[in-house]
This record gives sequence, C-alpha cells and structure tokens, in this order.
Amino acid sequence: MRLALYEPDIPQNAGAMMRLGAALGVGLDLIEPCGFALSDRGLKRAGMDYLKSADIRRHESWTSFYDGFTGRLALLTTRGDMAYTDFAFQPGDTLLVGRESAGVPDAVHAAAQARLVIPLRLGLRSLNVAQAAAMVLGEALRQTSGFPGAA
Repeated sequence: MRLALYEPDIPQNAGAMMRLGAALGVGLDLIEPCGFALSDRGLKRAGMDYLKSADIRRHESWTSFYDGFTGRLALLTTRGDMAYTDFAFQPGDTLLVGRESAGVPDAVHAAAQARLVIPLRLGLRSLNVAQAAAMVLGEALRQTSGFPGAA
C-alpha cells in the first residue's frame, strides 16, 4: 500500500500525510512540482521528527511517476463514482490525492483504475486532503489487515 500526493500546494498537509505514512508504515510518492519548497518550515512542523522515518519517493512529474507505475491507482476525488467504503482494496494499491487547489487534471483522473469519493452531507463539497487521505487509508489498511503490529 502506498499514498501518492499529486503536486501538493500546502506544506502542512503534505507534512501531515508524510507523518501518517511513516506512522502506519505506508510509503509515500511525492509527484512534483510542489507548491512549496521541501525545506518549508510548515512541512517540517507538521511532519515533526517522523519525516526521517518516512519512505518517500520523489518524482519530478506525473509522467515520471506513471511511466514506472504498476498496480492499481485509486484516486480520491469529489468526482468519484464509488464510495471508498464500497471499494475492495488490495495490498498493492496506491491511493492518490490531488492538489488542494485544483485536484488532478483529466488525464490523471482517467488513468486511475478507481475514482473514490467520501460521502458527505448534501451541499458540502470536500474535506481537507490530509483528513481524506487518513480516512481512506485507514479503511484500506483495515480491509487488507495492513496496520502495523502493536508496539
């Protein structure tokens, strides 16, 4: 299981997802360009000392990430056609989140094998991307018995 961030805009969200991945033993793919410098103070504050334990792979572009990609790509999107709770996750899946400001372009949307949505109350558009990633990753790890063992 991996978590992929497509061109993240907000360093605090990226740091929170890096910390999430480190704590749960889930690798993270960072698809650049980012809307911030990776040395950003907000990123480091959100990730705290967990960043040194994170399995982070940087990709200079969507093309460099996707050209070598194997497995299933599950995109978390407000334009999803299936609730994440109805999806049957597999251990080799990669969960992809888009930019906070713009999501992902149509070509990236079309490349995903699954487009998952978090059901929300009528009239509400979306959750914070780090919160959405945590919710869906938790369900994926539950389904695949992928949570790390007790410390």
